[in-house]
Amino acid sequence: MSFTCYLLPEAEEEYITSYTWYEEQQEGLGERFASLFRKKLLQVARNPYKYKVAIGDFRETVLGKPFPFVIVYVIDEEQGRVLVVSVFHTSRHPKKKFKQ
Repeated sequence: MSFTCYLLPEAEEEYITSYTWYEEQQEGLGERFASLFRKKLLQVARNPYKYKVAIGDFRETVLGKPFPFVIVYVIDEEQGRVLVVSVFHTSRHPKKKFKQ
């Protein structure tokens, strides 16, 4: 069973802000960020249980180099959804990852 990924509003805002920042730093870098992000979401959708439980129902996976981000999500098994709660830059305080 494959799940569908949804970004909650705060996660979507974090994603857009990060994409924009990378694109402003170097043309095409934001697109690399977006491509890697989409690829990771597809992997999560295929098997959301593959990635580690961080705390409670929150799971997380590292986006990948060169982007220092963690994707934090919860699984809604009844609806067949993965809810992305944060696109979290690893330089931020870790406790801010798990606000839903």
